[in-house]
Amino acid sequence: MQSILVANPKGGSGKTTLATNLAGGLAQDGNVVCLWDLDRQHSALEWLRLRPERAPRIVRLDERDAAPRKAQWLVLDAPAGLHGKRLTEMVKQADRVLVPIQPSVFDIAATRAFLTDLAAEKAIRKGHTFIGVIGMRVDPRTRAAAQLITYLREHDLPLIGWLRDTQLYPNAAFMGLSIFDLPHWQSEQEAPFWRPIVDWVKGD
Repeated sequence: MQSILVANPKGGSGKTTLATNLAGGLAQDGNVVCLWDLDRQHSALEWLRLRPERAPRIVRLDERDAAPRKAQWLVLDAPAGLHGKRLTEMVKQADRVLVPIQPSVFDIAATRAFLTDLAAEKAIRKGHTFIGVIGMRVDPRTRAAAQLITYLREHDLPLIGWLRDTQLYPNAAFMGLSIFDLPHWQSEQEAPFWRPIVDWVKGD
């Protein structure tokens, strides 16, 4: 089972949006996907509770449950404020770490120390776990996006992709759906933004 940790210590960074939609995309391919909500707000659990039976199944997982034998993916929605020993433990369990960042001076500043700590983790340094950054709620053609790219290049961090600021995500979440569960005519504009993210997660 491949484990994907979605983490950023700053609240409101878009972790749950990224985690739930990634889980939905992986499940859409017919994979057995587990979602573990470690955040105190439990927004991902509320999303799972709302998820309709017709949608591809995503298995809720926590410390009391064992993953199904046929499970292929585990998506972990990390808590805000993740650091120290807990960060080390979670990175050890992950194959890949996705870090959502909004391209504002405040969000970049709030995430800087976390990215430094993350890069110093033994599993990252030894190449057992890989980091990817996602620009959240942004048009990649804007000056803010260019500033985020510059920052990531200076710190040798890979930018995997972008997710735009659109009501499509909260509207789908109200129904327990990911954008992958929506009709094609609704999701076709966002699909190209997800392709590099899913490919990176799968190692393609």
